[in-house]
Amino acid sequence: MTIHFNRIDPIDTVQILHHGAVNGVTGSCHELCINDNTGLLIDCGLFQGAETAGRSSADQLEIEFEINHLCALLVTHCHIDHVGRIPYLLAAGFNQPIYATRATAALLPIVIKDALKVGVTKNKRLIELYLKKLEQLLVPIDYGQWFDLPVTNALTDNISPDHLRFNKAKAKFKPAGHILGSAYIEIELGDALVTHTKLTGQPLSKQNNHRVVFSGDLGASYTPLLASPNSPYKADTLVIESTYGDKNHQSRKQRTQNLKKVIEKAVSDKGVVLIPAFSIGRTQELLYELEQIIHQQRKIQSKSKNSAPSEHTKMWDQIEIIVDSPLAAKFTEQYIEFKQLWDSEAKKKLHQNRHPLDFEQLYTVNSHQEHLATIDYLAKRNKPAIIIAASGMCSGGRIMNYLKQFISITTADIIFVGYQAHGTPGRDIQTYGPHGGYVFLEGVKKDVKAGVHTISGYSAHADQDNLINFVKRMHHKPKHIRIVHGDDEAKQALAEKYRGLLPNADIEIGTS
Repeated sequence: MTIHFNRIDPIDTVQILHHGAVNGVTGSCHELCINDNTGLLIDCGLFQGAETAGRSSADQLEIEFEINHLCALLVTHCHIDHVGRIPYLLAAGFNQPIYATRATAALLPIVIKDALKVGVTKNKRLIELYLKKLEQLLVPIDYGQWFDLPVTNALTDNISPDHLRFNKAKAKFKPAGHILGSAYIEIELGDALVTHTKLTGQPLSKQNNHRVVFSGDLGASYTPLLASPNSPYKADTLVIESTYGDKNHQSRKQRTQNLKKVIEKAVSDKGVVLIPAFSIGRTQELLYELEQIIHQQRKIQSKSKNSAPSEHTKMWDQIEIIVDSPLAAKFTEQYIEFKQLWDSEAKKKLHQNRHPLDFEQLYTVNSHQEHLATIDYLAKRNKPAIIIAASGMCSGGRIMNYLKQFISITTADIIFVGYQAHGTPGRDIQTYGPHGGYVFLEGVKKDVKAGVHTISGYSAHADQDNLINFVKRMHHKPKHIRIVHGDDEAKQALAEKYRGLLPNADIEIGTS
């Protein structure tokens, strides 16, 4: 799926093609046309949910766009909807540098290996060949460091008159605060080629440089495991996500209170609490919050030395927190490895000899046999537990077996802490579950009798205020904004906000 943006006034604009995440929130893949001989790819993600409707598995994964002119791939972060088509890009013959932050470069082979095993092949030799090729192309880059891109010079007599063209380009990763290693990307285009329109013979532009910013997925503010993103100094063109372009999250204090309240109510009948969460980002954020709640309960109790522990304190002391995901365990190790990227609050806990991602009541399930045994164990016992498992949208992974076992049991509860895309089982459970509806899980109809809860404040995505502030805090604000990666309502709402903020800017909404 390639989307071309048609502009009313092409003067002083660059051409950007979109090969995903323009009609929804998955399949992120954007191409910046530097000149007629050189293009730059930003992300190459997998389509999920309703965005796969009407397309075979092969069609969803096939690289349908030209790649011979691409000089590089820049990766904003390693969620599967931003990197899941990289193996197919390599299979199509892509042989150019893949730039990523150091943390993303460490995580990406883990993600790609898992994606290959789940969706492509279990042939170990073939997987190793893919990973070896990825390793050869991968270039780790520090945050804030400009690096030159290998641009092929354009021939001046073969320049499209509709958009600006350039002979030089450099890029820089800046912290996006979404997941470990995530970045937004600043691209400085230079050595502009002065072209003439066919109608007037007048030059389109005499400017020498043009700054393009791709937001990737921006994170919410006040995420302790990651520093909050700062806005770039300037942008001429901004391509920005809009996942929560029409909503604002609960405050951090409120979301923690809600999580504590929901869990205490949910486990009062000794039932299980299922939390679908992506292995990277959301899982670590939840572990951090759960450790904080447990610590606070013990702290309150220690101040009441003469009284017996309250029921709430006993519950938090006894409840098992199970992460059923070998992948999440690997990512958590990387979060600890890159703890220098944590915010000051999280670093302070380490100095207090606390371990927010590795604490006493935390259990990790590794093998598939252990996974099945854990479900059987939980189904037979009369003791509460919190289970965190992928996928975050209930579109596959180990969470599916937990849902099939517990979704029709009244003592079970499901807590959604992240965005649920249209067409995913997670969205169906979230929409119909509270009203006694049903859902199809891997083709099997299941009545939803478990409690269904949504806590929006744990989203790893920026909310509407964050997205507005990202632009508002730029010193030189963009003349053009292209809104992608969101449902129609979210994109429309964000566009209206930007038009109010920048009445003279050209605000575009991605549509098919």
